[in-house]
Amino acid sequence: MSRNRFVVCYDVRDPTRLRRTHQAMLGYGDPLQYSVFLCELSRAERVLMEMALRRVVALREDSVIVIDLGPARGVAAKRIVQLGVGRVPRPERGVIV
Repeated sequence: MSRNRFVVCYDVRDPTRLRRTHQAMLGYGDPLQYSVFLCELSRAERVLMEMALRRVVALREDSVIVIDLGPARGVAAKRIVQLGVGRVPRPERGVIV
């Protein structure tokens, strides 16, 4: 199954929807900042994530941006540079022996 790396950013105006959006995104990726997530998703997982977001955000008031960085095992891992405090999470990969 092919997985791509995505950056998902959102601007949600209502505090209740903002908390619900953050909670929904925790099931799909790692927060880089409160409203910015790094996700590694298959096509099906991306569809499920977008469906979950549509149930929470008000599309006439809020904004969600999904940026596809490409294949997770390719150059996508090198496309994010962090300056300052914090670190970009690296998904742990299991090793089959």
